[in-house]
Amino acid sequence: MDLAFIPSPSVGVVHLGPIPLRGYAFCIIIGVFVGVWLGNKRWVQRGGRSGTVADIAVWAVPFGLVGGRLYHVITTYEPYFGPNGHPLDAFKVWEGGLGIWGAVALGAVGAWIGCRRRGIPLPAYADALAPGLALGQAIGRWGNWFNQELYGKPTDVPWALKISSDPAIGRVGGTYHPTFLYECLWCIGVAALVIWADKRFKLGHGRAFALYVAAYCAGRAWIEYMRVDEAHHILGLRLNVWTALIVFVLAVAYFVISAKRSPGREAVVEPGAQAVEGVEGDAAEGVLDGDGAEGKLSAEKPAEKTAAKTAAKATADDGAAESGADADGESAQDEPGDQKPEDAADEPAADAKAAGSGSTKKS
Repeated sequence: MDLAFIPSPSVGVVHLGPIPLRGYAFCIIIGVFVGVWLGNKRWVQRGGRSGTVADIAVWAVPFGLVGGRLYHVITTYEPYFGPNGHPLDAFKVWEGGLGIWGAVALGAVGAWIGCRRRGIPLPAYADALAPGLALGQAIGRWGNWFNQELYGKPTDVPWALKISSDPAIGRVGGTYHPTFLYECLWCIGVAALVIWADKRFKLGHGRAFALYVAAYCAGRAWIEYMRVDEAHHILGLRLNVWTALIVFVLAVAYFVISAKRSPGREAVVEPGAQAVEGVEGDAAEGVLDGDGAEGKLSAEKPAEKTAAKTAAKATADDGAAESGADADGESAQDEPGDQKPEDAADEPAADAKAAGSGSTKKS
């Protein structure tokens, strides 16, 4: 008798009148919003404009959904195009079946289109979005819980997942490893790793995204190995295990090659937006600008600061030139041969006025 387990929901959809509200779809939508929200915060921190991540996501998300569905249908074609298959079921995304590999691959194509339209480098955008993608996946995995799918091998551990039987689809009831929960927790760890490494090592030029891909693949390989759902096998391993291993190697290779070719981080990630380095430098040289004692530290933009310095220097040069001209004019007025006796008497006082910076009143 199982004393403890994770229950599965009795239904994965709630009908609000004629409108079906599906748990799987809700998890995907919430995951997308969280990913875009975190990506926007990181994009602004890197020197980009707020809202740019969402604008490009308008391209990336639809492409990602199509890519994820295509990968699932191609690699698991039997229910749709096999014997007794139903081709129209390939369009029923709400019933589950989105392959992360296809979602990221085709989503990157959509992101590239959006970035190209705005003149933004795709690697910089991917770096900002990487932890948000991991968190979005962590949330999206709960959609498998609502659908009672993609669980692991039978087990009686206290955190086992209770699955109800369904003879119509050949599902056997019992307690199984909650692989959806394992992947959720792993993705949260991947997001934390990328955020830490990005702050610690200033990752740029797509390396934060490569770290996310490599770390996710490392976890997906062993989680995939635990699953018992139908899948194609190559040399005794599930297709997705091979995919995880190959993508892991490619991500590591990109990380190493990119670090050698383009060390450091991009100075400017979005044309027209203030560079991160300029913001940090100006903040360090900020001036107190406020009313009374409660002034605020303000930092000028690089272009404005340079213009201000140039104007100040020009003003100082003009002042120096004007002072020199005045001095020459005064000396030209009193030539030695033209001086009168009374002028000679006033010469010490005039010299004192020129040398001093205050009052010339006699003592």
